[in-house]
Amino acid sequence: MGRVRQIVLARRPVGVPVVEDFRLEETAMPELGEGELLVRMRVGSVDPAIRGFLDDRPSYIEPVAIDAPIKGMSLGEVVASRNADYPEGTLVRAFATWSDHYVLSDQSWGIEKVQPQPGADLHHYMGALGPVGLTAWVGLFTIGEAKPGETVLVSAAAGATGSTVGQIAKAVGCKVIGLVGSEEKAQVVRDLGFDAAIDYRATPDIAAEIAKAAPDGVDVFFDNVGGETLEAVLPLMRLHGRVAVCGMIGQYNDADHPFGVKTLWQLVVNRIKMQGFITFDYPEVLAQAQAELDGWVAEGKLRPLANLRDGFESLPEAFIDLMSGRTIGKTLVRI
Repeated sequence: MGRVRQIVLARRPVGVPVVEDFRLEETAMPELGEGELLVRMRVGSVDPAIRGFLDDRPSYIEPVAIDAPIKGMSLGEVVASRNADYPEGTLVRAFATWSDHYVLSDQSWGIEKVQPQPGADLHHYMGALGPVGLTAWVGLFTIGEAKPGETVLVSAAAGATGSTVGQIAKAVGCKVIGLVGSEEKAQVVRDLGFDAAIDYRATPDIAAEIAKAAPDGVDVFFDNVGGETLEAVLPLMRLHGRVAVCGMIGQYNDADHPFGVKTLWQLVVNRIKMQGFITFDYPEVLAQAQAELDGWVAEGKLRPLANLRDGFESLPEAFIDLMSGRTIGKTLVRI
């Protein structure tokens, strides 16, 4: 049946990951048990959250063990099946491993069938039309409760999730401000329709710049960064504002020294709701989210932003570039 290629964790990264932290290996093709399916990876997702899985510390999943395959979201094609609900040829996305073939069941975390719309590139179903878009939708609407006319602030706005959040917020009539790390990224989000873009590296006072762009305050803060950015934003939130905590990439590369946010009292002052979330905790809204995302793309209101690589072996390099802040949009690897 051939061999399986997989990217394993060679050693635990210190700070930003490097090539030597990973290793390409081959192993035997797995045998299928009752109800299982063998999936060939078609698109690998490269996400900041993976960095947290590489440290030997508690997270919402078990850490990756040394010499074990890296864990992450994947989209693939069923090539063998012992499950009648997932016949050969079915496209599925799920939380899997960095393996060019892997085994799933109908109990696998996040497993969903993928039915691409005519004319839509398959890789977008791991981006703005997939987990990225669903995360943006859940965070903005289920957690952030964004409404037309409100002001939405997005950190890491040129990234995969941030660029999607900004566009769908505009699609429902919000004012949107993006925080980015370069003038190039600022221009990207302005081109996507954001009302304002702030390069935090180019200003000594990010709070003052946000206040200029949102003089009446921020209703919803979609936070992908945490740390000093969160500390600066909390005093600028409006009464009954909402903070959707999607990630804290600002500390992923140095989790042993988390930043101590000093402005949490503002949660009481302005009765702010702040909540972290995992997309698949809200399965009841995902069908609606998928339908609306497909609709916005068809209408031209959502332009998927993808940073594409090709070849299974390029997964580690793509991840390193992501964690070094060198990417724009959703980083994906086509196999």
